Amino acid sequence: MGNRLSQIATRTGDDGTTGLGDNRRVRKDSLRVHAMGEVDELNSHIGVLLCERMPADVRDLLVEVQHQLFNLGGELSIPGFELLKPEAVLALDQALTDHNAALPKLLEFILPAGSRAASLAHVCRTVARRAERAVVALEAQEALNDTPRHYLNRLSDLMFVLARVLNRMDGGDDVYWKSERLKSTE
Repeated sequence: MGNRLSQIATRTGDDGTTGLGDNRRVRKDSLRVHAMGEVDELNSHIGVLLCERMPADVRDLLVEVQHQLFNLGGELSIPGFELLKPEAVLALDQALTDHNAALPKLLEFILPAGSRAASLAHVCRTVARRAERAVVALEAQEALNDTPRHYLNRLSDLMFVLARVLNRMDGGDDVYWKSERLKSTE
């Protein structure tokens, strides 16, 4: 990258535009910039989650996710370019299979709660869904590869599963929704 990041405050965005990776300038409220921002926010939330104690394999997985989200953001910043590979989606599929296999079957909806780490994973899940919606909105206006949409969809599912894993880390459990159906079986 050389001197690419040598000056952070360039003031070139003072006019309400920002530069894309192909050197074009677009309005900061464009769908592309919005999608890039949602992915960036998701990556930041995962960074906060990584401040928590967690199993080493979950930590390694989340660090890899951060790298892939950077690829996704880079892809969004360069129209027509591919940085996020389909193999990244397959890696999430495998992680989902592995982590879900160790969890008990869900009999009821769960609340986004429990331990601090699990709750932060749920925040990541919801931000991943928002990022996915932003990518879908962009995709309705401009041609995109399928991989970014697939990755965010799978990542949201994974964050749900990891929240369950993190709730069980010290013998805890999910926080179940007290539905009418559940109340009638108690």
